[in-house]
Amino acid sequence: MPRSKNAVASRARRKRLLKKTKGYWGTRSNVLTVAKHVSDKAGQYAYRDRRVKKRAFRALWIMRINAAARENGTTYSKLMAAMAKKEIAINRKALAEIAVSDPVAFAEVVKVAMN
Repeated sequence: MPRSKNAVASRARRKRLLKKTKGYWGTRSNVLTVAKHVSDKAGQYAYRDRRVKKRAFRALWIMRINAAARENGTTYSKLMAAMAKKEIAINRKALAEIAVSDPVAFAEVVKVAMN
């Protein structure tokens, strides 16, 4: 009995991989072995950077809060310590948004926390 190669599944698998690498430069998009390697590497970067993105955004929020806090005569660390002491529970994302979009409200938060 002849060997069955299951060309339908093989072709589907290759098409799925090449579809993933569509738009890549040069042979990375159309040579199967190269596409397989770059697809795997892209997956590794995506996995890693889903976590790195969280760190980057937190750092951005802290920078924005610190800049706004310094405009109000304090620093980020002093502000966060005062907020913790007064039990003002506003997360950094919301606090950064307030600092950027509504400086008057942020000044009030600072005033309440520091007094």
